[in-house]
Amino acid sequence: MQRLYDFLRRHPTGVDTFWAVVLFGFSLLWVASEPVPNSGAPAAYGLVAALFSLVVALRRRMPEKMLLLAVGLGLVQLALGIVPFMADFAMLVIIYTVAAHDGARWASRLALAGGLSASTLSQLRWPVQDGSDSLGAKIFFTVIMTVPFALAWVLGDSLRTRRAYFAQLEERASRLEKEREAQAKVAVAAERARIARELHDVVAHNVSVMVVQADGAAYVMDSSPETAKQALETISGTGRQALAEMRRLLGILRTGEHQEAGEYVPQPDVQQIGDLVEQVRGAGLAVDFKIEGTPRPLPSGVELTAYRIVQEALTNTRKHGGPEAGASVRLVYFDDGLGLLVEDDGRGAPQEMYEDGGADGRGHGLIGMRERVGMVGGTLDAGPRPGGGFRISALLPLKPAH
Repeated sequence: MQRLYDFLRRHPTGVDTFWAVVLFGFSLLWVASEPVPNSGAPAAYGLVAALFSLVVALRRRMPEKMLLLAVGLGLVQLALGIVPFMADFAMLVIIYTVAAHDGARWASRLALAGGLSASTLSQLRWPVQDGSDSLGAKIFFTVIMTVPFALAWVLGDSLRTRRAYFAQLEERASRLEKEREAQAKVAVAAERARIARELHDVVAHNVSVMVVQADGAAYVMDSSPETAKQALETISGTGRQALAEMRRLLGILRTGEHQEAGEYVPQPDVQQIGDLVEQVRGAGLAVDFKIEGTPRPLPSGVELTAYRIVQEALTNTRKHGGPEAGASVRLVYFDDGLGLLVEDDGRGAPQEMYEDGGADGRGHGLIGMRERVGMVGGTLDAGPRPGGGFRISALLPLKPAH
């Protein structure tokens, strides 16, 4: 049954032709069984029936042209006195078809006007001979005969409106799907950029610590084996920490989504800044660390941003500050924000080097800091100090942590 239905949907003109043949056959039977009025020959009725059948057969292929043909046939009937008969059913069919078609709107209006006037013109040309010549009876009969034409047009126009509505819904759904795909691609790109910054921070900081410790261990290997042993232990611990964070980040890249928190090391936060400072001190950089205000829970984005800014700043100090450089880190809890101040008294480096991504020229450095601060709606001020060294100041807005 479904095959037959699909076949009929694929061949609409064939279906219409079948019904046209049926209509033509019934029209000929009517002409043969009913007495033909003197004003019209049977041949004229047969020709009109054939042309109305053609209207039904081609109604979906050429709706506007078939409407004009139906209007012309109606005028011919009025002129030649061919009384309405079975073939005139094609008028209802073409009115419905044109109203349902998404073609020219003039055709739909013409179909409506023709349908509403057909009964009136027919009544004027062939008055009903029922023994009553009252005006009320004539008007009642005209209205009754007009209803089928009006219903045919209303049904067709309703189908066209519903089809247009469904098409609009499909277009909207397709557009929303494309927008979701675009947003997903943007989110993926942003996540990869964030992971790239994370990898840069992890590698730049931890490898820098390991290089400094390795150089120190090599320098005191013979004279102070115990100091060299401590340096090697620091290298081992720093390496393990770097590997743990890199596994977490690379795991996200492999799966394309965050895995359960238990599988990876948690994101660094403000509380781990103290551990970071101790690690840097162990690498040979003197750091003065102070916290002002009352510590309180922060949003995870602010926690991570604060940690990475301090990490990047201390890494740059080791790179550019010189062997005798010292640094200071201040965390200040305000009512509406977290303040960060990282300064060093080393020889520093031109700000352009920081803006270009540091000595490796990879495009991170201060650029990465500004991106991180901007993501949480904060502000960043960085540049050389008047007395020498470099200064980084950031203000991160605080919001209640959920």
